[in-house]
Amino acid sequence: MDKVVLQRIATQFRLLGWGAFWVQVTLAVVTFGVLMFNNLGRALTRDRIIGLGPGLSLTSLALVVLAYTTYHAFRYVKLGQRLNGDPLRRPGRVETRNFVVRGIWANVAGLLLSVMGYQALAGSLTFQASMQQPGFTGLNNTMGNNAITSLEMFSMLSNTQVLTGHVVSLLVSLWLLRILSPSTSS
Repeated sequence: MDKVVLQRIATQFRLLGWGAFWVQVTLAVVTFGVLMFNNLGRALTRDRIIGLGPGLSLTSLALVVLAYTTYHAFRYVKLGQRLNGDPLRRPGRVETRNFVVRGIWANVAGLLLSVMGYQALAGSLTFQASMQQPGFTGLNNTMGNNAITSLEMFSMLSNTQVLTGHVVSLLVSLWLLRILSPSTSS
């Protein structure tokens, strides 16, 4: 491989790796903070949040996967440094490609967890909204105040943040895979 092409690939690994890393760190911190605020708020209030548990659990799992993909983005930076460094320690094209593909699969898993969590949260909040007076169910409001609270909306926010983190990381990984293909790097 041409040295100039290799330097360009190494630079993109470093720059995109840092970009993905910091975006994911920011979104993970926001998500973690919102989930902690949500848990604290639920402990302090007597109002029952209807059915958000499965959605919050899936969001928490997606956050764990986001932590892994954040670490993976940091390793893109290190891989970029190795690609531009000592030729004896430089990883091969196949090893580099396989590393990027692992990142893609981790992001796909995180996206699936996030989307399932989003569906669970949205379904729960939609059901809760339908029970508000006058509500389309036509049922009398026998379950008390079913107004959607800001705490419940924070649940949706946490899922949106983790979903965005996985999308950003997936886009970076796909771009890096693209630049590794022989037809685009020549």
